Amino acid sequence: MTSSKSWICRLGAPLIVFVLAAASSVLPAHAVENARKVSVVSFGLFGDQGVFRSEATGAAKVVAARFGGGPVNVQYNSKRGGGATIEALATSLQKAANGMDVENDVLFLILTSHGSPAGLAVKAGRLTQMLTPANLADMLARTGVRHKVVVISACYSGVFIPPLANADVLVITAADAEHPSFGCQDKAKWTYFGDAFFNVALRKAKSLMDAFAVARELVLKRELRQRYEPSNPQMAGGANVQPLLIARP
Repeated sequence: MTSSKSWICRLGAPLIVFVLAAASSVLPAHAVENARKVSVVSFGLFGDQGVFRSEATGAAKVVAARFGGGPVNVQYNSKRGGGATIEALATSLQKAANGMDVENDVLFLILTSHGSPAGLAVKAGRLTQMLTPANLADMLARTGVRHKVVVISACYSGVFIPPLANADVLVITAADAEHPSFGCQDKAKWTYFGDAFFNVALRKAKSLMDAFAVARELVLKRELRQRYEPSNPQMAGGANVQPLLIARP
């Protein structure tokens, strides 16, 4: 301890002033880094099968636990009805954006449903809608949030990649644009992709890229065992987003 004090004394006042000034210039940057929030919006869109409610809820919990820091909004439909409509999604995304630092925070959207080459099915009681890629792209653009992650667990969900993915928007889908995905039984807790990505890989992986690589392999093995044609999960864009999402230990 004595030698440390004498070393500081020999530095002299000018150097100490310089060190303090440098530290003060660095601290705000770290403060901004630590203040970054990940706001989660998770919708189970198809109410006739409980797996989508279960997956939307479970996925949001996993993402919040690994990246967290912001509010979590989970909505889902049932056979009787529900609030997970296209209009509610637009409202929820905008509400999340209103509470965010649009340049530094991350908006994490999870959608799970049946899909087709036209988009995602929305079913709430007697209400039926179709969420198209163009519609979702417009919703996300209107939020004004720069950094976004979109994970879509549905058949043919790769159709959402061209209009959504770019350097600031990371898009992960359960299938490519030409294949179905599997595992949407009514009483299941997860689809094949949801189980592999959220329930298994993301609980341990340090990054979304690592989680996707593990999940893609798990899904392929499961599909081949069942003699299904591979769904071919996709990951695109997000070069500016991935460095911001380092999972907690």
